[in-house]
Amino acid sequence: MTLMTTPPLDQEDEEMLVPNSDLVVQGPQPMEGIVQDGPVNGPENQQVEDPAVVKFCWKIENFSRLNVRRHYSDIFVVGGCQWRILIFPRGNNVDHLSMYLDVADSQTLPYRWSRFSLFTLAVVNQISDKYTIRKETQHQFNMRESDWGFTSFMPLRELYDSDRGYMVNDTVVIEAEVAVRKVLDHWSYDSKKETGYVGLKNQGATCYMNSLLQTLYHIPFFRRAVYHMPTTQNGTPSGSISLALQSLFYKLQYYNTSVSTKELTKSFGWDTCDSFLQHDVQELNRVLSEKLERTMKGTVVDGTIQKLFEGHHMNYIECINVEYKSTRKESFYDLQLDVKGCSDVYASFDKYVDVERLEGDNKYQANEHGLQDAKKGVLFIDFPPVLQLQLKRFEYDFMRDTMVKINDRYEFPLQLDLDREDGKYLSPEADRSVRNLYSLHSVLVHSGGVQGGHYYAFIRLTLSDQWYKFDDERVTKEDTKKALEEQYGGEEELPQTYPGYNNPPLKFTKNSNAYMLVYIRESDKDEIICPVDEKDIDEHLRIRLKKEQEEKEDKRRYKAEAHLFTIIKVARDEDLFEQIGRDIYFDLVDHDKVHSFRVQKQVPFTMFKEEVAKEFGVPVQCQRFWIWARRQNNTYRPNRPLTPHEEAQLVGKLREELNKANTADLKLFLEVKLGLDRCPLPPPEKSQADILLFFKLYNPERRELRYIGRLFVKNYHKPVEIISSLKEMAGFDPDEEIELYEEIKYVPTVMCEHLDKRVTFQMSQIEDGDIICYQKAQIDSEEELPYPDVPSFLEYEHNRQRVHFRSLEKPKEDDFVLELSKQHNYDEVVERVARQVGLDDPSKVRLTTHNCYSQQPKPQPVRYRGAERLSEMLIHCRCKILYYEVLDIPLPELEGLKIFKVAYHHPMKDEFLIYFIRLPKQSTVGDLIGELKRKVELSHPDAELRLLEVFRHKICKVYKPTEKIESINDEYWTLRAEEIPEEEKNLGPHDRVIHVHHFMRESQNKMQVQSFGDPFFMVIHEGETLAEAKVHIQKKFQVPDEAFSKWRFAVMSLGQVEYLDDSDALFSCFQRREVYGDTYLGLEHSNNSSKRSSMVNQNRHHAHERAVRIYD
Repeated sequence: MTLMTTPPLDQEDEEMLVPNSDLVVQGPQPMEGIVQDGPVNGPENQQVEDPAVVKFCWKIENFSRLNVRRHYSDIFVVGGCQWRILIFPRGNNVDHLSMYLDVADSQTLPYRWSRFSLFTLAVVNQISDKYTIRKETQHQFNMRESDWGFTSFMPLRELYDSDRGYMVNDTVVIEAEVAVRKVLDHWSYDSKKETGYVGLKNQGATCYMNSLLQTLYHIPFFRRAVYHMPTTQNGTPSGSISLALQSLFYKLQYYNTSVSTKELTKSFGWDTCDSFLQHDVQELNRVLSEKLERTMKGTVVDGTIQKLFEGHHMNYIECINVEYKSTRKESFYDLQLDVKGCSDVYASFDKYVDVERLEGDNKYQANEHGLQDAKKGVLFIDFPPVLQLQLKRFEYDFMRDTMVKINDRYEFPLQLDLDREDGKYLSPEADRSVRNLYSLHSVLVHSGGVQGGHYYAFIRLTLSDQWYKFDDERVTKEDTKKALEEQYGGEEELPQTYPGYNNPPLKFTKNSNAYMLVYIRESDKDEIICPVDEKDIDEHLRIRLKKEQEEKEDKRRYKAEAHLFTIIKVARDEDLFEQIGRDIYFDLVDHDKVHSFRVQKQVPFTMFKEEVAKEFGVPVQCQRFWIWARRQNNTYRPNRPLTPHEEAQLVGKLREELNKANTADLKLFLEVKLGLDRCPLPPPEKSQADILLFFKLYNPERRELRYIGRLFVKNYHKPVEIISSLKEMAGFDPDEEIELYEEIKYVPTVMCEHLDKRVTFQMSQIEDGDIICYQKAQIDSEEELPYPDVPSFLEYEHNRQRVHFRSLEKPKEDDFVLELSKQHNYDEVVERVARQVGLDDPSKVRLTTHNCYSQQPKPQPVRYRGAERLSEMLIHCRCKILYYEVLDIPLPELEGLKIFKVAYHHPMKDEFLIYFIRLPKQSTVGDLIGELKRKVELSHPDAELRLLEVFRHKICKVYKPTEKIESINDEYWTLRAEEIPEEEKNLGPHDRVIHVHHFMRESQNKMQVQSFGDPFFMVIHEGETLAEAKVHIQKKFQVPDEAFSKWRFAVMSLGQVEYLDDSDALFSCFQRREVYGDTYLGLEHSNNSSKRSSMVNQNRHHAHERAVRIYD
């Protein structure tokens, strides 16, 4: 294990926050450089002793024998903090190695401690370093978020394959490069005050959207068009994209604090899950533009999107030797520019209009002229006033079989001249009178790696020298260097900490770089950067949003003045009558639903009583206030009346004395005695022996518990002495027998005990505020009541749970609601569901629990009797939702089976069918093939099948019939079944089976290849040439001669492409006998399937991204 130290990122005026000085530094010490002795500095010290960047190496031996879920490295110190690497050797609930950077001492750090870290994690390839997997990201660590990294770092299948070089001699080598930077103070910063602008709140992973919205908002012409979109007065922002965007823009323009985007995302039709997924920014931009374009159709702002963002280019093919030219005009809203291999924007435009020669085998079919040498290219007819450039920072790496981020240095100018070199980018029909000189308006930045990161924007609002950085809620002023040069990407060489030691300089790859640029044409800037004020906003919208703003300001003022006031919540008999039996069953009242008074702390309590008199019509002399107290059993009851001394105090002073928790609320019970005419009377004197009791009446036939009133009793009296009063309160006959129960507590379990009528209240430990429930005495009856007495009813109410059930096929819609008990066991729950859906066999019901964060079903269903009680199924789920599905076989039987999705390719038909095969888990591949043969249509009865594993249009494995199916995982790759051709069964010593797949060159980057279609095996013979093999391939695919003449053939190995001539002998190109090794025969031709979906998926660079959709 080695640890190398490097200099801090910022040495000048850098104040680093560090842990407490009593922390012990563990783990390896620096092997190079000088480290001063002494303890780690505490937060009060100004200087950090150790470097702010460290490269750490962790060698893990006996890796495959690790028998722990989590495994930590030793501790290393960076920026005065203790760090370690955390891995999940078997994956954190995924089939990938999970790896994170973890703060080792997060439990002992001071309050509000935080660190910003830029770090790289790597699994070293011990055979060839070029295959080492490195992933970088950044995070602001704090006490709550003390680890950050990659749940799906690399597939376990690759890690545990010793031939791939990541685990050699059962040893895995992991590296981490960690840089720690100063954390800005976000607590006291006021964006509006400092810059005049406000930010947007991040809903979870919506920073990509925030950067785009800020850019669009700060194009005033666009903002004004949004304001002019017709909206209805009665509409709601969450139901209308137009209204939601208008509301958002208004708030950005006139509010003083950061603005939420929840109304807008709701108008998109997104749920909580979408807000926690990063989407592709370019795709969101296009989808939003298309949606607004449709919304603006037929209105005063019709055509705004096209006017601002639409340009046109011409695709052409021009023959060299004959007079023939084909052109096609296309529109664009943004341009994708290559970053890889280009030094700046001009180089990307040069590459965009590069001329491709169509000659040799790639000649152009020019109608009547036949195959001709030709030039193919793109030229621009016109550029839009607002030019959006999407930089291709993400691309697919075929060598590593994954998406990668291009962090190469890429420069972009403050002024972009697209008329350069006599208009080299313009087509002959372009209007040369339009000057295509552009000024940079916005730089949208991605900071992080391919697995995720953070987005923010630099915007030059009026095209002046002042830049602003919009980073979610925070807006800051920045200089031109920060917005331009520091977003070019590339490497940064850090200064030497110890110049006297000849350590090589460390080059740090900057993973924060521009991914989108917005330019505004100079000749149009006065029209685009136009004034936008309230007269551009519809009156109904102005009124609505001003009212919202005033309400928000009132809430803010209310909160700011809260320290001057005391909230007094007054409960009365009326509240108890209203709530008990309807909203609550236990205790006496829900204090959030009683009348509240907001009283200045300096007001005497006697004046407050006058306010109560006005509000409730109870004279001051008729009021007696009781204070509430929380008992040890967690019940909350009136405890005692206020004393005259207490009532003479100021409200604030009284609250401080009575409320030991020092919360803002003072809770009181107002006792009012009513005369026969229901008019308030002065309360009677309360002696030491008087006890105030509250009574509830239970009706078992109606299952009804309600508040019946209160009484003062003497503590030396017995309950039997008040029986007649209780019967009168309930309206019972004088000779009716009643039973009494004391309600003692309800958490964590209900305690309600029978009260002996012959024992004094004092002996029964009855005191002020206690609750006595009573009912008619039980008599033997043929009708058996479910809850015959108070204790059983309270137990029922305590466990009663309304559960919303949804079909797993329609997870957004409630299907039905059942009233269940939290104590119901698994069988009782599924039996109720089966009865509801009309199913005779409850074992065919399978349940799935709800993820309250994503608002979706959890990926794994509840196993048969996998939860003992309903309460276990609903744990951590406030909305009490369960999903159900009806199976075709009982769940216990299904759980003994393994289900496979197999694509069967028929040898005589150009089609494949999907089959779902269920087999016992101890079955073999041979059993799976046998089951499949009974389902599929074979070409002849004696046909033999084989099972293949296909991933990314390549065959990865042919399964042996003896392999156990339990080891097969079809979640990430395709299982394909096919007949074994006769010629493969009878191979001679001079025959060989090779792996063939289809590929094409990417249009934007000819060095990149993209596989597609269905791969296959082919038999070749010794001495067979490519020309002979091509005959079999053409016959197999039945490709016409003209189209087949354009196909090219190549040997592909480890990403290298070597084209073949017809005379080349294939046998010599495939020396290894492995059928599915690293060498393939590639068939290069165009892919006739949909290209749009392919391009969208290629651009979606995050592993957890999904397509952007804005629903109607």
